[in-house]
Amino acid sequence: MIFNEIYGAYYNTVSQIIKKAVEDKVTSEDIRSAVMKYAYSESMTTIESALRDEKWQLVKSDGTTPIKHIPEMPLTELQKMWLKAISLDPRIKLFDCDFSFLENTEPLFTSEDYYIFDKYSDGDNYEDDEYIKNFRMILNAVKKHRPLEIVMNSRKGGISKIRVIPEYLEYSEKDDKFRLIAGGSRFGKTFNLARIVNCEYCDIEISRTPPLSCGKESCVTLLLSDKRNTLERAMLHFSHFKKEAVRLDECNYKLKINYSKDDETELLIRILSFGPTVKVMEPENFIDLIKERLQNQKSCEL
Repeated sequence: MIFNEIYGAYYNTVSQIIKKAVEDKVTSEDIRSAVMKYAYSESMTTIESALRDEKWQLVKSDGTTPIKHIPEMPLTELQKMWLKAISLDPRIKLFDCDFSFLENTEPLFTSEDYYIFDKYSDGDNYEDDEYIKNFRMILNAVKKHRPLEIVMNSRKGGISKIRVIPEYLEYSEKDDKFRLIAGGSRFGKTFNLARIVNCEYCDIEISRTPPLSCGKESCVTLLLSDKRNTLERAMLHFSHFKKEAVRLDECNYKLKINYSKDDETELLIRILSFGPTVKVMEPENFIDLIKERLQNQKSCEL
């Protein structure tokens, strides 16, 4: 792993406790509060008892510490190289991250080191200043639950002005596009960010519909034959879907995938890409979609 466990949750938790003890005496309540915030609830007994009983000799019984300086967690060279590689991804500009401290660091890998073969080439332009500005405003509106007035290019080439309540942003890996999922509009709930010309906060009250994330989901059941590394590839391809896998025997697995209707076409294409190693077991309407797609391909001599 790039980020070693020594820099993980437990060390960060104890680091916060020591920081408190350096500045002032630390109490049992301070320790519990730090554990709940930075670690896990089951860590309460381990960390608190180890510190209070001076097993770790980091905090004394009176709440002080023999450590004179606040602990720091410097990044390793390998971690810096990995972060440098991530900073080269054009999508990182959307999030206003500061990577200036990596100026003299060589990237662990670059885009020249891999080739993506199942992604469309007409993805969003992440270098565009207007796109970046709109993305950040939409993301902020999602976090703060603020209505937006968006101006966007319609499918027929016109301009539409729409008031919406942002719910969340989603990213399609295959399309390489971001979409805004929003309620409160009669024009639908999915809006491609690339088509948004401008957006502003809107203080006018909009009737809120139920959260879109709670909408109906569909489920498809697949039978996987683990040939040509099918199981591992399926877990990677469907990683962002809620799913459940059951082993049937040495070679076969049953995989249930929950998905939104908006993702049905993309899911269909991904399933077909596995060829004969994946079979759709249910539901019948999805099986019919598979048959229809295959018949269309056959008629086109594909």
